[in-house]
Amino acid sequence: MKALVLEKAGKISIQNKAFDETLEETDVQVKIHSVGICGSDIHYYQHGRIGPFVVQAPMVLGHEASGTVLAVGKKVTHIKVGDRVCMEPGIPDMQSPQSRAGIYNLDPAVRFWATPPIDGSLRETLIHPAAFTFPLPDNVSFAEGAMVEPLAIGMHAATKAGIKPGDIALVIGAGTIGVVTALAALAGGCAEVIICDVFDEKLAIAANYQGLHAVNIKSGQLAQKVSELTSGNGVDIVFECSGSKAAIATVSEHIAPGGTAVLIGMPIDAAPLDIVAAQAKEVTFKTIFRYANMYPRTLRLLSSGKLNVKPLISATYKFAEGIEAFERAAAGNPTDIKIMLEME
Repeated sequence: MKALVLEKAGKISIQNKAFDETLEETDVQVKIHSVGICGSDIHYYQHGRIGPFVVQAPMVLGHEASGTVLAVGKKVTHIKVGDRVCMEPGIPDMQSPQSRAGIYNLDPAVRFWATPPIDGSLRETLIHPAAFTFPLPDNVSFAEGAMVEPLAIGMHAATKAGIKPGDIALVIGAGTIGVVTALAALAGGCAEVIICDVFDEKLAIAANYQGLHAVNIKSGQLAQKVSELTSGNGVDIVFECSGSKAAIATVSEHIAPGGTAVLIGMPIDAAPLDIVAAQAKEVTFKTIFRYANMYPRTLRLLSSGKLNVKPLISATYKFAEGIEAFERAAAGNPTDIKIMLEME
């Protein structure tokens, strides 16, 4: 079948590729419709590695996917042929201590699409466990279904933050993950969310959402906006989504005493942290790695209209234009949030 393959750093191509897959009794076969291009896809494309994960053989990219069910295993009861679905891309060992504890995202043996050496979803069809495949509500499109994957990260962060109704939050970074985290925080009960970045183009997209206050860090007005919305007390929660070492170093600056910082962005290497500033406020630090048990609740919020990701889809390319789409995503256009690919 046709697939978009990363051959090595800097080289991708559309190829005919065979996959050694068998439909087991608890699996489904899905015809892929929409796949979002993630920052990790771009990083592998440009550098051939992320930390210890190194591309050593050609690998199919893509892990944000939706499609239509072509076949189901004999033990599958919640999904039928013809259903529109989205798929959670991480497949854990369900017998691991982490999976049994409900934190299957932390299973060291998890097999995650488009993480070497696991092939991803930018191909015509694939076979996937039914347990990690979710029907799309009738009013949720294929493109929105593909967006559930990055949304799940924001949902996981908002859940771990322990948001209380009426909280004020600050999100650092207005890329895809920053914006969806801000939307998840609003859906989770925050009254207002400040989102900051250095690119006005990204902030302009975020500013279109009610309840989001977009501030360019370079303007020098972030502290003023925090003070204005919190009566000078500081925000209840900071979500660090940029992975910037400078942002991480001062993450406690705008937090209220007793507040919470959730670290989402991943710096390239070890980042410094002002521990004394955090201690003086007794800041609670939490971290997230991907997500667990977030797809069903994310789909419910999408269906309800309380999450709207349509404005975040900057452009849609056909699969045959996949190389062009990756080149655009890799260019880092500040007006782009999410580039989507559609299979023919």
